[in-house]
Amino acid sequence: MKKSKRLSTIYILFATLLLTSCSKWLDIKPETEIDRTELFSTEDGFKEALLGIYIRASKTDLYGKELTVGTPEVLAQNYMISSIDPFRYKATAEFKYDDQYFIARKDNIWKGLYNGIVNANLILENIDKRRNIFLGNNYNIIKGEALALRAYFHFDALRLFAPSYKQAATAKAIPYVTKYSNLSTPFGSVSEVIDSITYDLEKSKVLLEKDPIRSNSYRIGYPTQTDTLLNSELSNPDLFLQNRRHRMNYYAVCATLARVYLYKGDTEKALENAKEIIDAKKFPWTNTTDFIAVEEKNKDRILYKELIFGWYIPSLSTDLNSNWFSNGSSGMHLEQIDAQSIYETSGIGATDIRYMHWFMTVSSGNNYISEIVKYRRNSLSDNESANLHYLMAPAIKLSEVYLIAAECVYDTNPTQAIQYLDEIRKNRGIGQTTSVSDKQAFLQEILKELRKDAFAEGQIFYAYKRLHLPIVGLQGKVFQPDNKIFVLPLPDDELIYGNQKD
Repeated sequence: MKKSKRLSTIYILFATLLLTSCSKWLDIKPETEIDRTELFSTEDGFKEALLGIYIRASKTDLYGKELTVGTPEVLAQNYMISSIDPFRYKATAEFKYDDQYFIARKDNIWKGLYNGIVNANLILENIDKRRNIFLGNNYNIIKGEALALRAYFHFDALRLFAPSYKQAATAKAIPYVTKYSNLSTPFGSVSEVIDSITYDLEKSKVLLEKDPIRSNSYRIGYPTQTDTLLNSELSNPDLFLQNRRHRMNYYAVCATLARVYLYKGDTEKALENAKEIIDAKKFPWTNTTDFIAVEEKNKDRILYKELIFGWYIPSLSTDLNSNWFSNGSSGMHLEQIDAQSIYETSGIGATDIRYMHWFMTVSSGNNYISEIVKYRRNSLSDNESANLHYLMAPAIKLSEVYLIAAECVYDTNPTQAIQYLDEIRKNRGIGQTTSVSDKQAFLQEILKELRKDAFAEGQIFYAYKRLHLPIVGLQGKVFQPDNKIFVLPLPDDELIYGNQKD
């Protein structure tokens, strides 16, 4: 079959979920057996199907916008939204979950996540039957990534649409779908879903043990310097095996396991997976000279070398910087005083390079606002050469791994915990050592650092929820922890047709 035919088949499969009855979003009308058999008759077909999942997940309803800079960031009170509200997010920031625009977005998130799950299942349903067609280690790579993606999508659905493990481990959560079928999957409890997620990730970790990213010759850096050129010359002439940080690589699975185990409260296993990344010393901290470079072509705003996994989104610059972040006070922004408060510029953050280079002070009437320039590119017409790196939406960064390790080790070794936290701060221009009196005070420092380092990356809301702690808003507002805030309503039709267990 020609490549174009296979690709078109993939896109048809992606569209399947969206075209089914709106009352049964988890039901799939499979394409013909002939199409699926042909698609998965070659190794290239499996590769294209896998890459297709990444492409779909990078669309604006998922990680291309909504789950990176959109809904979770709005819920975390990370933007000042003008009364004009051109993007219709003000009701979301006020936790009005009956708002029609919020309902449409969160329903599309649900559909999009399960779309990715369905297509991962399609790969997993066929790959063992065709194991003999794969060369080298590609069977393990493709199966490992498909399992990891299935777990990753389920985990984000869980974090959005179910109570936290800490609050209600036995409560009904979401369906954990493991079969490509037109039948509904029963809802599992929070605990059951977490167990299914970790089961898939642990299996994936074993399959990815020989991931090229673990080889001594694989260098982490910028695409034109190492990630593409050097890695292809030394070890991976196959394009499919290059730029492993754009995909669910071995270390990305470790980081996701650390994130999931922390959510569950299993600090021992969370620390074990975090330390595997830290101790490997594979991922370097971004050089300050690259981050603060004056010339845009030499600039790295997203700390690219520290991305353990990210979503490649070539349209992100245009989508975000032409309207989302760049309409002055009408776009998503912060009042200058709020940005300064978040980054503690009057105290330890006086030298924080993130505040200096992720925000641009703009005059707005009688006030000053901080325009977010974190994802800005030098040239909208040439996204690949505009900066040192491809345009990526961070999924998991080195700093989060250090924060997980810090939180997990505090009870047994508070000195080491503080060292982990201070390592991040040192690489962000902060030289002052952290001083705290107890675990609760340390958790507050963890939250503040996560908010700073993962600003506009969609993670801090989940941390507030996991710990069941207040959301620190803007202008001095504080929102007390409440499942009415933390748990997004399921799609109405899923409540009716989801085949929930009593």
